[in-house]
Amino acid sequence: MSAAPALRGSEMRALQHFILFAVIAYGSAAGSESSQEFGSAHKFYRVADGKADARTYNGYRRYHAGCNHCHGPDGVGSAFASSLVARPINIDTFRRVVLTGQSSGGNSVMKGFAGDPNFAPYIDDIYAYLQARADGALGRGRPERLKP
Repeated sequence: MSAAPALRGSEMRALQHFILFAVIAYGSAAGSESSQEFGSAHKFYRVADGKADARTYNGYRRYHAGCNHCHGPDGVGSAFASSLVARPINIDTFRRVVLTGQSSGGNSVMKGFAGDPNFAPYIDDIYAYLQARADGALGRGRPERLKP
């Protein structure tokens, strides 16, 4: 199996500028919401006083068990894979990418986790954690848990 050719410096810069433009455009179009209520139309998490509900806490655990190796601690990104908190995606896209994988067309390839019992059943929990991080409801590091 041969590796895909690496991007030249000018191609990489052009790609980075395009991604930056897309992130800024998406953020401007999407707006922001401050609601942190679990079960609202757009929020999968509930955070109160910096403490996470059980789903979001489990998402933290699952994320750091496998996703952080490429996407960085707390979803901030790395040299291997993009940030998952700087430009959040909708839940349907997130589920599809986690289950089936994705290729950037270059050297970056994420395998799918559809058959992995440690991740596939917990996609929504991981999404809840990343959404709370992206919204600023949770800071970096292990969150405290809300009492049931």
